[in-house]
Amino acid sequence: MTGVLIGLLVVILIIAVIAVIAVISIYNGLVTRRNGYKNAFAQIDVQLTRRHDLIPNLVETAKAYMKHEQSTLEAVINARNSAVSAQNSARQNPGDPDSMNELAGAENTLTQSLGRLFALTESYPDLKANQNMMQLSEELTSTENRVAFARQAYNDAVMAYNNKREVFPSNIIAGMFNFQPAALLEAEGPDTRQAPRISF
Repeated sequence: MTGVLIGLLVVILIIAVIAVIAVISIYNGLVTRRNGYKNAFAQIDVQLTRRHDLIPNLVETAKAYMKHEQSTLEAVINARNSAVSAQNSARQNPGDPDSMNELAGAENTLTQSLGRLFALTESYPDLKANQNMMQLSEELTSTENRVAFARQAYNDAVMAYNNKREVFPSNIIAGMFNFQPAALLEAEGPDTRQAPRISF
């Protein structure tokens, strides 16, 4: 009788150890995926900062030629400032749905403002020929492409994390340890899925 009891206790102990190892493994997997999408957001953050830093130089260059387009230039700067503010908010809590929506909206507005600015530059041949303007435009286009790639990497990491936290049995552990869903960073409309057209 004692041998059966000892055998039963050993089986229960083995099951408990396996359960603990499984919980630890699932927990560590969730943390790894969460850190993955936060790291991916850090890459977006770097590219957005670069984009935002280029815009004041672009506007300053355009100002010398576009004296009658002050409202357009101010709209670009205001949109840039709103985007910087939204970026700072998102940086504090990557994946938060409200922060991601605010950032997507601010970046959409900025892209539209830049599109209007570049459309107006067509009326200013001297500005189009300006070497500084051409270089800034080229850098901005390159940065827009990097933002798009970084956004895709972030969204892939968010999808992997959300899938991990929603499938069984990970969903139980995610609920126990309060792993919240992460939000994608999506372009808001078809016009924001492309960088503003720049032709010099």
